[in-house]
Amino acid sequence: MSAPPENPAPRYPGAQRLDLVDDLHGHGVPDPYRWLEDPDDPSTVTWSAAQDDLARAHLDALPGRDALGARLEQLLSAGAVSVPLWRAGRRFFARRDPGGEHAVVHVRDAGPDGPGTGPERVLLDPMAIDPSGLTTLDSWVPDLEGRRLAYQLSVGGDEQSVLHVLDVADGAPVEGPIDRCRYSSIAWREGGAEFFYVRKVAPDEVPTGEQDFHRRVWRHRVGTDPATDELVTGPGLYEHHNYYGVSLSRDGRWLIVGANVGTARKDSVWIAELDGDAPVPELTSILTQADDVQASMWVERDGRLYALTTDGAPRWRLVVTDPRSPGREHWRELVAEDPESVLEGVRYLEPPTGLGDEPLLVLARARHAVGEVALHALDGSPRGTVTLPGPGSLTGLSVPDRDTAELWGSLWVGWTDLVTPPAVHRGDRTGALVLDTPSPGRVEVPDVRTEQREFRSADGTTVRMFVVTPAAGQGSPGTGAPLPVLMTGYGGFGISREPAYNATALAWAAAGGAYVLVSLRGGGEEGEAWHRAGKRGSKQNVFDDLHAAAETLIADGTTTPERLAISGGSNGGLLVGAALTQRPDLYRAVACSAPLLDMVRYERFSLGRTWNEEYGTASDPDELGWLLSYSPYHHVTAGTDYPAVLFTVFDSDSRVDPCHARKMCAALQGATTGDPVTHPVLLRRETDVGHGARSISRSVALSVDTVAFLAARTGLELT
Repeated sequence: MSAPPENPAPRYPGAQRLDLVDDLHGHGVPDPYRWLEDPDDPSTVTWSAAQDDLARAHLDALPGRDALGARLEQLLSAGAVSVPLWRAGRRFFARRDPGGEHAVVHVRDAGPDGPGTGPERVLLDPMAIDPSGLTTLDSWVPDLEGRRLAYQLSVGGDEQSVLHVLDVADGAPVEGPIDRCRYSSIAWREGGAEFFYVRKVAPDEVPTGEQDFHRRVWRHRVGTDPATDELVTGPGLYEHHNYYGVSLSRDGRWLIVGANVGTARKDSVWIAELDGDAPVPELTSILTQADDVQASMWVERDGRLYALTTDGAPRWRLVVTDPRSPGREHWRELVAEDPESVLEGVRYLEPPTGLGDEPLLVLARARHAVGEVALHALDGSPRGTVTLPGPGSLTGLSVPDRDTAELWGSLWVGWTDLVTPPAVHRGDRTGALVLDTPSPGRVEVPDVRTEQREFRSADGTTVRMFVVTPAAGQGSPGTGAPLPVLMTGYGGFGISREPAYNATALAWAAAGGAYVLVSLRGGGEEGEAWHRAGKRGSKQNVFDDLHAAAETLIADGTTTPERLAISGGSNGGLLVGAALTQRPDLYRAVACSAPLLDMVRYERFSLGRTWNEEYGTASDPDELGWLLSYSPYHHVTAGTDYPAVLFTVFDSDSRVDPCHARKMCAALQGATTGDPVTHPVLLRRETDVGHGARSISRSVALSVDTVAFLAARTGLELT
């Protein structure tokens, strides 16, 4: 193991420690660095500037930065491509080419060789809109005829999307901007003259500080003033701070609205039957929060109402009913829950024109986070499987629309794995696939080995992890010397982390280390029961799973505590923040990005209040106990030899407030006995970017700082 860089011992910026203790339900809860919650306070400004200087000086001096940056750029030059979205013979898709900062939306018209074979045209290029790279394309959807495209842009990472509409034929603007469209879905009506969408309430109509929490569903006619939009109504529709989704049946007859209170994994669903240009009738409720199930519902081309649901099936099942009788008592099961895989999506595949075959349902599944595609008849009976290129994950699944009949019978699968850049494959009802669109750039991928390993967590639960190691075999259990390991996971909100092409993983393995992705409880890798086993009062299971993964890798000889680094962002930042305070002896270095760390006050900042169904709330005495049991900020203990820690935060982050990392950084810098040369605690801050999408060059710069920091601490030589 090589020695860490000989940087001068940093002097941590002074941070006043307040004698501030809140009395919460009889608990004395100290908060010595509350002053760092205010980014504009002069003391915070001075402290943050000093942290900027300290972090930059250390990070710029790390060895191997240039080689790492070059390798990451080379690996990312593979680019990416989406599955096609078909509209009346036009093929819409997004592609990021080698050297591109953002994905670009393209279209191909029908040509002499059939649908989507005409010359390729650029429809939306974020860099053409804003050469600075700070503008991101948040979403886009063409109308049913492929003549108009609705899209949403935001700037500087704030995710405050603004809606526009353009003409597909010539790219000319048709409408916009319409503001306040953050997290808005779009459902076009036939003809492209109107759509349903979601828009936040005007700022002056809600209490100060609540602008991000009040949304409404509207019917909008293109070219009219949004102030005249028709409000969609229904029983209980606007009772909570909901996120809404809207969809329409292809014939425009049925409107479905789904809602979640914050990120709660409980769905409310309403339906209405539309009558041409007549006003939208009041919605009929199908599900409410009290039902405590999840359901994605839509009316398919055969006129039936389908529901992909956890009702009686934590790994999801598919049910069907008549849209005129949508209640749960009328649901009929088509595809039962599989006890070993999670049902993630469904597509309706028309039979090839003129062959007289029956339509099929194409089902996307994940078996222990590994993607699968199955074919079923409309009565639910199995009709075979689609043979994927290997164990990996799906990046998309699409079929031709009603008006591209020449391609009926075909389907498109986006696929990737940990070492294979995303590509698109075309298949049919036989289950065979052929390569349709390769990754845009050709890259030299390092010679590595990937596998999925099982281990037992503290309570005996079987957990799985994906492991990428050098191909020579070093790093496999019982072989060779221990490797530097970079381990990551997420473990929250029912979100699955599946095996996908990862430049960081490959760069780490190419340098001789092992990269590990753990399928932690709290995620969705094993269904909704897996999620619930890692939320609210069961959150400690997530941290126990990570500790058990680390101990397994140490016990089987893959690594040692001195060579083990962990990394996580957002809820994953909470994960590694809890890990470093619970087991500082187990980890050598920690990268903690955009994290939640003060779990007593998290609801007071940004979108925090929308997450209390996941974590609990400090306003409830019992739930405060859950939060205090692991809240990283409240478990920093003076006189502890903490690992090296790099916090990375983004000033435009409108989801997780950077104050979490500021407070935690100050607490750790004041408490650790670790040598500031070998165990530094640093805060890296960026402006003009936020929690979500960013340009490739900004992503590379962040990865270089993060990976070089972890490599230097674990002895990985970046060459």
